[in-house]
Amino acid sequence: MRTLKVDLGDRSYPIFIGSDLIGDSSLYRPYIRAGQVMIVSNDTVAPLYLARVEAALSGYQLAHVILPDGEQYKTLDVLDLIFTGLLKRRFDRGCTLLALGGGVVGDMTGYAAASYQRGVNFIQVPTTLLSQVDSSVGGKTGVNHPLGKNMIGAFHQPQCVVIDISTLSTLPDRELSAGMAEVIKYGLINDREFFLWLEQNMPALMARDPDALAYAIERSCADKAAVVAADERESGQRALLNLGHTFGHAIETGMGYGSWLHGEAVGAGMCMAADLSARLGWLDQDQVRRVDNVVAAAGLPVRPPEGLPPERFVELMAVDKKVTDGQLRMVLMKDIGNSVITAEFDPEALEQTLYGN
Repeated sequence: MRTLKVDLGDRSYPIFIGSDLIGDSSLYRPYIRAGQVMIVSNDTVAPLYLARVEAALSGYQLAHVILPDGEQYKTLDVLDLIFTGLLKRRFDRGCTLLALGGGVVGDMTGYAAASYQRGVNFIQVPTTLLSQVDSSVGGKTGVNHPLGKNMIGAFHQPQCVVIDISTLSTLPDRELSAGMAEVIKYGLINDREFFLWLEQNMPALMARDPDALAYAIERSCADKAAVVAADERESGQRALLNLGHTFGHAIETGMGYGSWLHGEAVGAGMCMAADLSARLGWLDQDQVRRVDNVVAAAGLPVRPPEGLPPERFVELMAVDKKVTDGQLRMVLMKDIGNSVITAEFDPEALEQTLYGN
């Protein structure tokens, strides 16, 4: 097992990474401050792992809430199932919520923890690659709205993150590919050496080589932890983690939540960001091809869906958390491993990227 730290002063917390950790009670108990624990999972993950987590937490007052599985259920209505479960069982403000599942479960459990009785503790136990390398670390929580993804939420840090790499053995291939988009992102934004490693090792990762996966997860978490420690609430540098996401969130919203997986939309979005960066003269065509190639090698789309017209893209991108004073800011690339946040881009170049001209 390897342990990383998200350094946020008195709110710092560990990330435990290893195999067969999900049933290790010693990883949970130091971070549960009272006797009540509510486990939140979904109807795909719970049959696989809920019993092992409950066994690890024997002796606590345990309860669980099982949510439907899918991005389309990341809503305020479904979130209310968690609040109802807590209130029916009379959980108090000393309780701990434990998120057992992928990014949707983690985001919703975290938001419930941030809101219930004005804030209770929670623990992240991510079971998908995407949630292990991205959404479980950093304290972003929330739900979607029909008009925009993740527009309702809060920053609320977990007490710890338990990443059991063994859970990836039950992950469908499509979900593995989706998680790889966030792994690639770290190489593109500020870790060129990692991107070069990914170019060489993507076949091993897609074959689920345990050593390659362990390295990619640890490197991704270390990169994200460093960014979060420097800018917890996304006032500056942390926005770099949104590379590909402005395009990607527009795809998810425009196509209907769950039609394209988040990682699939981000994969295409990173390729669109590379294309726009090249049109601005920041990347050359060889670099664009390298971005496309590594995204494609991960089994991800490199182009947006044909069913989303460019004018609808523009409309959806205007409803983005990076819009400030009516001005859209984009995360683009000056080089592989050197991304920037900028509002200084030619609208015509953006139009050319959207229209594929």
